[in-house]
Amino acid sequence: MESHYVLSLVFRQARREDVPAIVAMLADDPLGAQREGDPNDGRYLAAFDRIDDDPYDELIVAERDGKVVGTMQLTYLAGLSRLGAERCQIEAVRVAASTRGQGLGRRMIAWAIDRARARGCAMVQLTSDRSRTDAHRFYDGLGFTASHVGYKLKLD
Repeated sequence: MESHYVLSLVFRQARREDVPAIVAMLADDPLGAQREGDPNDGRYLAAFDRIDDDPYDELIVAERDGKVVGTMQLTYLAGLSRLGAERCQIEAVRVAASTRGQGLGRRMIAWAIDRARARGCAMVQLTSDRSRTDAHRFYDGLGFTASHVGYKLKLD
């Protein structure tokens, strides 16, 4: 009889010591490689501290057997539309290269949606770079709708 070892998967708030692993995941694709820097750059820790101190921001990691294998940021946005409903913005979703194709991304997004629903959010939204066609298929498959056109203006 074949036995299978089930690896533990935990979703939790990121800690300062997770920052280098998170930055490495952010840099591990063609787009991220162009915009990320040294994981030990102090600006990453400053940004982490700001996120960590903000009750409307959560930097989440997926941890499998003590190793960070995924990350995403959840930001809770207040607005007057939809009767003052709060929205959850999902950003910077990344899965470690060593664990891609194992359903981790699907589990991460399901977890984020459950968290937003439990908080009382009326909507979960995200953006994805136009060039990430695999990600678009992934989000379409999860029931997201490409209902809006997004614009960004890079400030130097």
